[in-house]
Amino acid sequence: MIPGYERMYGFSPDGRILQVDYAMVMVNNSPTAWGIHVEEGIVLAGVEKRIDMLQDRTFSQKLFQIDEHIGTVVAGFNSDARLLVEYARNEAQINRFLYDEPVDVEYLVRRLSNTVQAYTQHAGMRPFGISMLIGGVDMLGASLYQLDPTGIYFKYFASVIGIGREDILKYFRNNYSMNASLDEAIIMGIKGSIDVLKEEVAPDRLRIGVIRTDEKKFRVLSYEEVKKYYERSK
Repeated sequence: MIPGYERMYGFSPDGRILQVDYAMVMVNNSPTAWGIHVEEGIVLAGVEKRIDMLQDRTFSQKLFQIDEHIGTVVAGFNSDARLLVEYARNEAQINRFLYDEPVDVEYLVRRLSNTVQAYTQHAGMRPFGISMLIGGVDMLGASLYQLDPTGIYFKYFASVIGIGREDILKYFRNNYSMNASLDEAIIMGIKGSIDVLKEEVAPDRLRIGVIRTDEKKFRVLSYEEVKKYYERSK
């Protein structure tokens, strides 16, 4: 490879954008997050880094509300996540202002993906070092999407980002059912995380949000609720 070739021309000789590859490494080495879509709604959850005993355990760097009916959980560079979350919130509010209705989930994801993709093609920029699992309930029902640093997004029934992704996905493939209740989906997600991450998973490090199909409202579970689900999952 000619030194600096990929910086000069964008693609490496084998057709890869190396900075995007590095961004994916950042995501894959970040604390785990997962999302599950069942008939009753969407579960979004993340495992926070180890926290100091003086840190407020209700504060989250991984789980965010975008609009009343949409939430996201992230893995990667948290500063990048905050920027994209603010952009998504603005887009959601603009849609309400212009059309007087909640934004469609896929439309919002597509707008985000356009922004993320633009950062892979301009000099002087670096790709976003973040993957997002975005879930919500709109007129078409509940849906779950994964957006990666490439700007590509896919629709999932269940997905995982961050450390242990492939092993937890294997657990999900063996245990997932669309007919499961929201409670069962939460327990499955925690069990899969415990099975792979072991002692890294604890109630004070789990952040869980849910959106019920019939309510269309994103809600973050309290520490007491998370602890009960954790005990049922052991």
